[in-house]
Amino acid sequence: MNSYLYPNDTIIVATHNKGKAEEFKTLFSQVGITTKFSEDFNIPEPIEDGKTFKENSIIKVKSVQGLNLNAIADDSGLCVDILDGKPGIFSARWAKKYGGWYEAMKKIYNMSREKNNTSREFSAKYYCVLTILWRNGIINCFTGEIKGVILWPPRGSKGFGYDPFFKPVNSDITFGEMDKSIKMTRDHRSVAFDKIIQKHFKKN
Repeated sequence: MNSYLYPNDTIIVATHNKGKAEEFKTLFSQVGITTKFSEDFNIPEPIEDGKTFKENSIIKVKSVQGLNLNAIADDSGLCVDILDGKPGIFSARWAKKYGGWYEAMKKIYNMSREKNNTSREFSAKYYCVLTILWRNGIINCFTGEIKGVILWPPRGSKGFGYDPFFKPVNSDITFGEMDKSIKMTRDHRSVAFDKIIQKHFKKN
């Protein structure tokens, strides 16, 4: 078996995140690939005990192993420079820890202000590792990142996660204000996804 994606293929996306699921469904539909998700097979969320985005991405994709379909998983997060890359791999867990995404955003911003109270915006990046587990057992990982700044107060109600207080470079608006169709061509997942398509997608 070769490691390629073709139109009319079906791929399992190992995620329980509704926002990510919607984004992957749209991205793959653009190249004619059907998506299935962990919940379609009653597969529970795995324990993400990796120490890096790559390790957690591999843990996730292996959770759907054995279904005789190609599978993909994402691990991604927000990395704030002044906080030495935090929250990083703990991005989603911080939202649970502090009582929701808004409270997590507020915590991150306040921590940044404590480091430098003269700034109103702080450099950050969204980072992503996409891992494909092919039917033949081979694993390939692809990275994507988008640099920008975090700001306060959050702006916009589109997107998900930390999107409302992340403004990418060369943009006047946050991901939370950006139309979803535009955001999906600019975010960290789309960068990694494009690498996969360029290397592993075949039209015939």
